[in-house]
Amino acid sequence: MTLAQAGAEHGTVIVADSQTAGRGRHGRIWFSPPGLNLYCSVLVRTTLPPASLSWIPFAAALAADAATRAVAAIPLSLKWPNDLLLDGRKVGGLLCESGGLGTAEAFVVIGLGLNVNVSGDAFPPELRSIAGSLQERTSQPINRNRLLARWLLELEQLLDGLTASGSQPLREAYVARCSTIGRRVKVLLGKDQELTGRAQGIGEDGALQLLPDHGDPAPTIIEIRAADVVHLRE
Repeated sequence: MTLAQAGAEHGTVIVADSQTAGRGRHGRIWFSPPGLNLYCSVLVRTTLPPASLSWIPFAAALAADAATRAVAAIPLSLKWPNDLLLDGRKVGGLLCESGGLGTAEAFVVIGLGLNVNVSGDAFPPELRSIAGSLQERTSQPINRNRLLARWLLELEQLLDGLTASGSQPLREAYVARCSTIGRRVKVLLGKDQELTGRAQGIGEDGALQLLPDHGDPAPTIIEIRAADVVHLRE
């Protein structure tokens, strides 16, 4: 964010070998061993209308899936809104921060964290059942430079498509890869508020469409735009 606010150029990429100031969600520990995983941020300066900006995180997730398929022959499933899953466990996530919206200086910083070459037994015990890495599938090291280069290429192409064709093609692609759609979920809204229901689809602005468990014979679909989502067992 500091570089973006200081005027760094569109396409600036920052790569870290490890992260020391991160924090896990829900009080979980932060696990970031050096030399094994992919941690990077890319600066996108954009003239996209506000309605399209909400699709940038989804483009980044689709680009990650395309990159892991191309480099390591590993398909990911995408958990709304920003998690990357493999065999039901989290292998990565995305975080987007924006600034200057509504001005000629609008930008989005896309952050990607992806567990690449860490072995399963290296995870702290409390993370082993919920976290994984790509190498657990391949049983051999994956070239992180190739993975990063492919992610950036796929991301550029998807963002170009978003600019040229709008969000509908991106929406269709994301829905096809999103493991949240059709699942019973718990939605954590903050301040001890939560909803349970079945995820029905993705709205035109990227919102999760939830059919809640109200007991109402004709419940109304609710659109969720910011929340943590837990996939529930059927």
